[in-house]
Amino acid sequence: MENILKNYTNFLKIEKRYSANTVEAYRRDISRFLQFAGEGPVEAFDSTQIRSYLLKCLEEGRNSRSTARYLSSLKSFFNFLCAEDYLKDNPAKILESPKLWRKLPNVISLDEVEALLACPDPKTLNGIRDKAMLEVLYATGLRVSELVSLKVSDVDLQVGFLRSLGKGSKERVVPLGAVAQEAVQDYLDVARRSLLNGKTAHELFITRLGRKMTRQCFWKTLKTYALKANLKSSVSPHTLRHAFATHLLERGADLRSVQEMLGHSDISTTQIYTHILQDRMRAVHDKFHPRAG
Repeated sequence: MENILKNYTNFLKIEKRYSANTVEAYRRDISRFLQFAGEGPVEAFDSTQIRSYLLKCLEEGRNSRSTARYLSSLKSFFNFLCAEDYLKDNPAKILESPKLWRKLPNVISLDEVEALLACPDPKTLNGIRDKAMLEVLYATGLRVSELVSLKVSDVDLQVGFLRSLGKGSKERVVPLGAVAQEAVQDYLDVARRSLLNGKTAHELFITRLGRKMTRQCFWKTLKTYALKANLKSSVSPHTLRHAFATHLLERGADLRSVQEMLGHSDISTTQIYTHILQDRMRAVHDKFHPRAG
């Protein structure tokens, strides 16, 4: 089974071109199930066993979203086993995911965003870098993993666009506003070379040790600025991604364009923001329709 799992993870890396984090999540999910199932031949796996495992996950306090992800991982794994002729049928295909309530993302206001973006100290190297990172994150709606993976060559400050490699190695081009362009240019002119201190790096954003910025390091930095800005809401890098989408839609952007900029492969993922469109339509109707009230 260990060799099969290794072959499966290689399949995810090479053929599916999933990121290292995604591959590790799948491997972890499958390993949990195999530990639950115990020793035995591949042919012994059945839907009853998988259902028992998912029920156990729920009993242990896993929420429906996590359980749905486990089932998705198992379906993928068993599809692989069928494709490689380890199994004839996928025992997970008849199982349905638990119902998911689409939770509206926590969105901070424009004033709160402005307060957050004003926190980095422009007199320090780290402050100049952090200002650029926050401005890029809010200007583009990048995922934090995409932000820290940006290379210098991915950003075109003359045209005002950047290129990002998202989930599934899908590339997209996103506009970069004038304020973010200025912040990045300032970082390149003033701070980056000093932070490198003679070292070389392809990544755009680096630490004071001259190394690539990590997701964890940026997350801690953001938390510090959120406290400094006295933001009462819980703030994460994804909060600025949600703010990017929400503030665009509130000002008239169409859902399809926002989908493209966020890098969502399916517009159903972006439709979590449709409440914003509904509110705007109601306001327009109330303002302009002769019989609105």
